[in-house]
Amino acid sequence: MALRKILTYPAEELKHFSEPVKNIDGGIDQLVTDLVDTMYHAPGVGLAAPQVGITERIIVVDVDAAEDPGKKLVKLINPVIVEAEGSVIWEEGCLSVVDYTAEVKRANRILVRAWTTEEKEIEIEAEEFFAVALQHEIDHLDGKLFIDRISRLKRDLYRRKVKKWIRDGVPMEPKKSATGM
Repeated sequence: MALRKILTYPAEELKHFSEPVKNIDGGIDQLVTDLVDTMYHAPGVGLAAPQVGITERIIVVDVDAAEDPGKKLVKLINPVIVEAEGSVIWEEGCLSVVDYTAEVKRANRILVRAWTTEEKEIEIEAEEFFAVALQHEIDHLDGKLFIDRISRLKRDLYRRKVKKWIRDGVPMEPKKSATGM
């Protein structure tokens, strides 16, 4: 089990756009395994490579992690949302956004196209929490955090809170959030 350090806001690396994976090899397979181990250890229900400082388009999601880890685990390389419909408001949190949750508007149903570690192209239909979790993790690949999708006022209040924590020497360790993403 290789655990990776989860970066937390305001780490600059979280703002970078991730590059597509060009070659699915043993290094990518190991990174995916590390992401899964780190996600479960955190504990969370999703993790993207940028959250551990790797700017490649890789995510892992297990919306049933608390109840039955591994049963609903998806490991996606170069995921792309190809269809989205409806909307839902969901209380989101993030392993990279310490001690904060907020309601975020997302598509209620999505279709994602991606590659597996076995180099197979797949499509996944997702609704509600699964759709929210996938959108949240794919946002990380584009350098976005869920706090980029909330009002400027709420985002500024959180930024001020983080600046105070940094000034006061409060550790910025990932904590399980409402959704643990």
